[in-house]
Amino acid sequence: MGEGKGYGKVILFNEHFVVYGIPCIVSSIDRYTTCRVERTHGSGWIVEDLRPSTPGYKEDKLEQQKDSINRILAAMNIEPRDFCLKITFGGNLVAASGIGASAASCVALARALSNEFNLNLNDDRINEIAYEGEKAYHGSPSGVDNAAATYGGVLWFIRGNPPTIERLRLAGSVEILMADTGIVADTSKVVASVRERMNREKEKFDKIFAQARELAYEAREALLSMDLKKVGELMIENHRLLQEIGVSSRDLDRLVEIALDAGALGAKMTGGGWGGNIVALVPGEDLQEKVAQAIEKEGYKVLKTKIW
Repeated sequence: MGEGKGYGKVILFNEHFVVYGIPCIVSSIDRYTTCRVERTHGSGWIVEDLRPSTPGYKEDKLEQQKDSINRILAAMNIEPRDFCLKITFGGNLVAASGIGASAASCVALARALSNEFNLNLNDDRINEIAYEGEKAYHGSPSGVDNAAATYGGVLWFIRGNPPTIERLRLAGSVEILMADTGIVADTSKVVASVRERMNREKEKFDKIFAQARELAYEAREALLSMDLKKVGELMIENHRLLQEIGVSSRDLDRLVEIALDAGALGAKMTGGGWGGNIVALVPGEDLQEKVAQAIEKEGYKVLKTKIW
């Protein structure tokens, strides 16, 4: 029996922009997906998905999950002909949009298979394999989600072949919270929508992309110097840019508004958009709890966590 795990993630700055080579800042969170694989009699593979989830998420993603598993097996040259692979997903990461659920499951599966078949793959190879699995969910993924799920910590990420991945070591941990709209979104459709709009409105998007690039470097310096007030201001600005390219939604905007009204230093949508989660910067457990209660009062589910 082989076991593995992959971290959930929160994109702090520049989701979507990262697809076009603009730097992105992402962090793992202290929630993860586990995977257990074992060989049994028969052939092929079967999957049991025990992850907690947003209603409808696992059902909506089932065909993508099957495709992802096949892609990962192919990338690892594993052909279950003389045995059946039983794959079981679990862990404490809620399967939802905007939290890196698919990437966490891809990393967990790759690690479990490496363990079961004694492949001794390093993190870089696990990350590459997980990227292949992510293609089933996102079409042309940036690679940022699987990087966070693999390596952990706060990462500076620039898409490329190979990508630039640099660990940003903060002076301490910082409380954040994530709030779920409860809406399951298809990231590949959102990405395609952005590309279509960009082709129609190139001049407008060039200006937005330039702002997003500059913002990334400002955010990097603010995080490394622990200037949390500045980090919060930049999160709000980043959300505005994401609104401009059409990837936010009424529910996401509402959650951002609730968080800021309750005292969060910053808040923005996170992940693919059109649903999924927001992230709010709420340093200190007292502020974290205050903002969480304000959001929960409106009927939304909250995840309290930290970046480090």
